[in-house]
Amino acid sequence: MTERRLPHPLVALIPIVVLIGLLAVAINLFGSESLSGASQIALLMSLAVCVLISSVVYRVPWKNFERQMGKTIGDIFITLLILLSVGMLSGSWMISGVVPTLIYYGVQILSPRFFLVTACVICSLVSLLSGSSWTTIATIGVALLGIGQALGISEAWTAGAIISGAYFGDKMSPLSDTTILASSVTKVDIFAHIRYMMHTTVPAMCISLVIFLVAGLGHTSDTALHVEQYTQGLASTFHISLWTLLVPLLTGILIARRVPSVIVLFISSLMAGIMALILQPHILMLIADAPELSTMAALTKGLAITFYGATAIETGFAALNDLVSTGGMAGMLNTIWLIICAMCFGAAMVASGMIESITRVLISVVRHRLGLVSSTVGTGIFLNITTGDQFISIVLTADMFSDAYGKMGYEQRLLSRTTEDAATVTSVLVPWNTCGMTQSTVLGVPTLVYLPYCFFNLLCPVMTLLIAALGWRIKQSVSSTEKPQQPAEE
Repeated sequence: MTERRLPHPLVALIPIVVLIGLLAVAINLFGSESLSGASQIALLMSLAVCVLISSVVYRVPWKNFERQMGKTIGDIFITLLILLSVGMLSGSWMISGVVPTLIYYGVQILSPRFFLVTACVICSLVSLLSGSSWTTIATIGVALLGIGQALGISEAWTAGAIISGAYFGDKMSPLSDTTILASSVTKVDIFAHIRYMMHTTVPAMCISLVIFLVAGLGHTSDTALHVEQYTQGLASTFHISLWTLLVPLLTGILIARRVPSVIVLFISSLMAGIMALILQPHILMLIADAPELSTMAALTKGLAITFYGATAIETGFAALNDLVSTGGMAGMLNTIWLIICAMCFGAAMVASGMIESITRVLISVVRHRLGLVSSTVGTGIFLNITTGDQFISIVLTADMFSDAYGKMGYEQRLLSRTTEDAATVTSVLVPWNTCGMTQSTVLGVPTLVYLPYCFFNLLCPVMTLLIAALGWRIKQSVSSTEKPQQPAEE
């Protein structure tokens, strides 16, 4: 069987250039609303360009695209289910009083000057224990964003601290799916992988904490008025009760018992729904807005809307109204739509061989350690942009560079670490990536707004390049079956 003909690298770049151009036009015309449809159209148009070039010029049959798209969408099915569960959870945690209670007490306990660094540490610990940045951000992250708003902290800074902490914990947790995936595809023991990641991850996190601490110490706005308005508005609207904290407590127990994320989110939503029936029946009646129904029927309708639809509660304070409004499962549909379009574009780029063509060029110019690591980082980020999913990025990056690391005499754990430093943490910085779109939707902060403040995510690729340049703790493989073509640089 003859090897398939790969597109020329310059040809392979055409769909990407088209995508970048169309996204720029969409953002210019629609602003933040571009994610409601214009960005999806840009992805589909770019997909069409990829398929057209591949079919006409390189004779790639449509069945190849169809098969790859079906596989890709199938691989992210659980992700889509998690997104719906996150929407359900965000609505139920808000209306039940869980988030309002956390905000009510949080704004009175946390100091504005130390809030950012505290938020980052809290999210780090929760994510480390849960192994999931998504679950961390959808639960404690949403509450911390509300506390930050009440304290007069910029939502961009707060989102940056939340995401930095959540992705640190996710990256270093043995329960994390990305950590398990990166170690598995590179055939590295997971704990050896985590220990090796500490050389780049811990310094990146320490620098991030210093930045958040300095930024917080420079906070000068008067928060007394903000805090009073928020606490009064919350107390007059919701039944603030410490009983609501049973929901996050029981959720934490489920996480500690390693129950799958989608099940944790679903059960937590149901618990919050029960809490809403007990403590917030007046709010459910307002949401139902059905005086003709019996009390039980109206409560049931209100709870159903809380799970699946948009809710808007009048608190007497405009900023608080925006905070306590929810979108439910329906609020995640734009995200799911975007993810499906991004996955189809990424699948087309893979099926056409365009991804492979571009990465072969990167590998071919590698001549030394820094070049090898730089190419790996560049490929991970490039795949996050083009395929729209961190799992695909991790697998493809590891597969493409596995032989190169072996031939040059470097340990596979260097590949596993570099892959995570590039693919895992930068996924949340791409607006149409599954991570970027999800977190911007959950937090209500556009990706490009929080991006400059996700210091940990930005520093990880830089740190891995710095460590590669210095050669610190980078050793030559000692496997007797591998003969390096070039000596490792010590």
